[in-house]
Amino acid sequence: MQLDAMPRGRDLLVAVREDRIDAAVAVQFKDAMRQVTEGGPARVVLDLSQVGFLDSSGLGALVAAMKVLGPSRRLDLMAPTPAVQKVFRLTRMDTVFAIFPDEDSAFGIGDLAHAG
Repeated sequence: MQLDAMPRGRDLLVAVREDRIDAAVAVQFKDAMRQVTEGGPARVVLDLSQVGFLDSSGLGALVAAMKVLGPSRRLDLMAPTPAVQKVFRLTRMDTVFAIFPDEDSAFGIGDLAHAG
């Protein structure tokens, strides 16, 4: 499971470099997320822009990754593909995760550009 972690201000951006998060890779995803987020900042933003398929095992792996962060840290999602966005809507997990359409909105870049 290929994940790239990059600091973004006080947050951590984790990009999934796979086209699927499903039963075949769910355990590897959870392990990789644990490794890249361990001891990290209070907010992790997961870039799903390359993920074209997410099944129930993948959804469970996302929830598990959120729980590993603990109550004092947050996992937000960014740029899900239409198919993945549909899974979140159908399962109502879009009410559990904050989901941002792109990096600018996830990190408030547009807001900074218009500030004072």
